[in-house]
Amino acid sequence: MPSTAYRLVIRGHVQGVGFRWSMAQEAERLGVRGWVRNRRDGSVEAMVSGAPPAVQRLIDWARRGPPAATVAQVEVLPGSEAEDGFVGFEQRPTA
Repeated sequence: MPSTAYRLVIRGHVQGVGFRWSMAQEAERLGVRGWVRNRRDGSVEAMVSGAPPAVQRLIDWARRGPPAATVAQVEVLPGSEAEDGFVGFEQRPTA
């Protein structure tokens, strides 16, 4: 199955609620590769890559987030083919 990649910017009450850890767990469960990190503006950014149905499930999850999160908006931007070479899913430092 072909792979797809997207960059997500998640806004709302999404830091300090376990968003990155929960997203990494969900991505691993779905077989999605990439990374997630907090941003200094209070948002969470992620690069996700994998089979289109699995990536869509992770995007759907990001719209809800973990129980303590309040997601206001998920911006979904196309990723490039160069961003499809990830192995696993990692939490990165704040940028």
